[in-house]
Amino acid sequence: MPRVSLLGVPACLAGWLVLGLLVAGGTAPTPPDAVVEGFALGLPRGVLTVFTWPTLLPVVAAVLLAVAVTALRRGRPEVAALAVLAPALAITVNTFLSKPLFDRWYDEHLAYPSGHTVSLVTAVTVLAAATAGRVRTVVLAVGAVLTALAAVGMAGLGYHYVTDVVGGAAFAVAVTTAVWWALNRFPGDRPGVSAGPSPRRRGPGRSAG
Repeated sequence: MPRVSLLGVPACLAGWLVLGLLVAGGTAPTPPDAVVEGFALGLPRGVLTVFTWPTLLPVVAAVLLAVAVTALRRGRPEVAALAVLAPALAITVNTFLSKPLFDRWYDEHLAYPSGHTVSLVTAVTVLAAATAGRVRTVVLAVGAVLTALAAVGMAGLGYHYVTDVVGGAAFAVAVTTAVWWALNRFPGDRPGVSAGPSPRRRGPGRSAG
């Protein structure tokens, strides 16, 4: 089983909390929000819309479903569980606890942290957990670019401030990492995952591949 570190979780939660407290109860953009929004408003609306596509629920759900199915076929039930549990927990807690807690509004909707960003970054973090080495590096790099573009798109379309995106990303990474740690904490407690080496058998054995 992979070793999962929780070192990044407190930092992400601290960023989510501190930034949330700074914008709590407000409606006005911060200076960074105004800068990004000013830049985004100069881009064509069609381009801004494309930038937001990776945050759409059907896209995120399709990616997570592909991860879960592939993980099950490769004998990695903990990854499949992560692809289901992490987004369910992150999106639910963000919607019913995090947003009302900070009470930041954009027009007529609660905005901090961005739920679209939570969905996207949770999927990226799940993909990162499912991969390793150079592939993981590519996943993280592409995920960072997609998140940045989504921030510009949502700012230009009037959905969110960039600080909503930053808070959503921090929250998603923290929750997904914590779920991944929990799933790997006691591997022997899950069906199909052995806590130790299997006894040797004589004769032809079954492939573990």
